[in-house]
Amino acid sequence: MNIRILIIAAIGLFNGALHAQTVLKGTVYEGKASHKLSNVFIRDINSKEIALTDNSGNFSIRTAINHTLIFSSPGYISDTLYLVDLKPKRVELSFQGISLNQVNITSTRTFNPREEYPDVYEKSKFALSPSRIFGKEAKDARRLKRYFDREADERKIDSIFNPVYVSSVVPLKGRELEDFMTMYRPSLSFLQKTPHSSLTLYINDSYKKFMALPPEKRSIQRLSAN
Repeated sequence: MNIRILIIAAIGLFNGALHAQTVLKGTVYEGKASHKLSNVFIRDINSKEIALTDNSGNFSIRTAINHTLIFSSPGYISDTLYLVDLKPKRVELSFQGISLNQVNITSTRTFNPREEYPDVYEKSKFALSPSRIFGKEAKDARRLKRYFDREADERKIDSIFNPVYVSSVVPLKGRELEDFMTMYRPSLSFLQKTPHSSLTLYINDSYKKFMALPPEKRSIQRLSAN
């Protein structure tokens, strides 16, 4: 009897160890700096598992050796990580300036997270089961759903308030155009209720305010990656 108990316990420990080995943890930083990045989107291109970094830049994702992870965040160069082991990772994303019309999660095709990640929406639903409400998997799913919803809204804004259109209204380009569009980026609700002619007026009025600022106030400070 004692031998059977020991065997069962050993099997349980072995299975637990196997499960632990399928989870990769780590932290995402801005370059070599100590600044940690939240809401970095992580995707295992082999298994299609996805995750987000938390407010402290930490992440946890189910994966395996020989899998490839993609880390992406607006304004940073996406990083690819090929896993040769599952030791905790320090991932560094290089700052590239603000990408005003960047596609972060999928390719340039229509972004439809409900079709691409149906499990996220299913697990995000509230249920009577406490584990479905307070469990980590459910919490992570609800957080990812909010992320997808924000991403969808941002893409709708980008489709209207884009560099080609804005630069046709005001004489800005390059870094100056990026800073202007970031500082005066309209909300989706504003764009949905504003006719095209009024949007042109909004951009012109914003440009006047922008140029009235002291030069140092017209530039958005970037965090250093050094």
